[in-house]
Formats: sequence, structure tokens, C-alpha cells
Amino acid sequence: MARCVIVGAAQITNYARLREQLRPDDFFIFCDGGLNHAENLGVKPDLVIGDFDSHERPGLAVEIIQLPCEKDDTDSFYACKEAVRRGFDDFLLLGFLGQRFDHSLVNISALLYLYKSGKNARLLDDYSEMEIVGTDPSYIPSSFSYFSLLCVDGNAGGLTIKNAKYPLENGSINCDYQYACSNEVLPGKTAEVSVKKGHLLLIKIF
Repeated sequence: MARCVIVGAAQITNYARLREQLRPDDFFIFCDGGLNHAENLGVKPDLVIGDFDSHERPGLAVEIIQLPCEKDDTDSFYACKEAVRRGFDDFLLLGFLGQRFDHSLVNISALLYLYKSGKNARLLDDYSEMEIVGTDPSYIPSSFSYFSLLCVDGNAGGLTIKNAKYPLENGSINCDYQYACSNEVLPGKTAEVSVKKGHLLLIKIF
């Protein structure tokens, strides 16, 4: 099945970087104000979801799911749930982090929701690429300037960091003390991170 790309309404300035990540067979879901990014991304929606409080309902010949303004899910979180219901396994999230800090935190939780649903998901903004780290190792090539690991789900234990300026063996991180910030991949190496218990948010800085 094609990868699902979900586009939210948060600010995007470096469209060129994001366009490089797109594939011809991607399935595009645009969430309400995310429609403002369609032209600059150079793609058309396959599905539009939203309550249309930040963009008028589009007159497009595509499937539209109109949501009520008063609801528990944000438009973007609903879109993630809908894509899971439709059987997508691979996700790229764009326009998910920006000026609204509350929405940004909700969208980080959407990334965690996709991970716990057994899906492969990455979140890209103008400055970074993000994913959830669990027991399976994640890798950071030296093309990234820095990387950070943040606890977003209880406590994370058995943290291992290899091939980095600040290596770690069997460490732990909780939400009260976030110390694994701004690490660096060793020159010519690929860093490797994993945890034995819990989950961490891996942020790779371009």
C-alpha cells in the first residue's frame, strides 16, 4: 500500500526540503488549513479532512470528511486515526509543528499513537525530522547536525546510544529531567539509539 502523507496547518517555510521527501505514489490527506500548503508542495489532495474553521471547504472533486467544530480530536489527529482505519502502515506528517504549542504537543502524541498502532511514522518540519524510538534501534546518519532524545511517555529505561559524542549504556530518562539533548553523531559514523522499556521522541536536526 502507498505511504500516507498527512499535511497539517502549521507553518512551513522550507517547501523545497519537504518536496524532496515526497513520492509519486503517496496518498495525501490535507487537514483543513493544511490546504494552504498544497500549491507550494506541488501536490493535490486525495482526501480532505477538517471542520473548516481555518480554510473554506474546498470545491475539489475529491473525498471530503467534514468534522464538527466541537470535538475531542483535532483535525490532524482525526486524520491519523482515519488513515489507520484505512489500513495505511507508513506515514509522513508535514505541517504538524508550529506557532500553536498546544497543537504541536497534540501532534507529537499523534506520532506516538501511530507508533503504538504498529505503524512506521516520521514527522518533518523546517528544522528537523522526528520519530518514536522503542526497542528496535533507530539510526541517525552523520548528515544531521544534532539529535536529541526526549521522554514523552512515562519513563524510558535501558537507553543505549552508540557512535555519538555522548554515548550511553542502559540509561534512563523521565519527563522530570530531560538530559539527552543536542548530541552529535561521530564523524563518518551512523549513530544508533534504542530503549528496552518505554518510548522516546528522537529529534534529528538538519
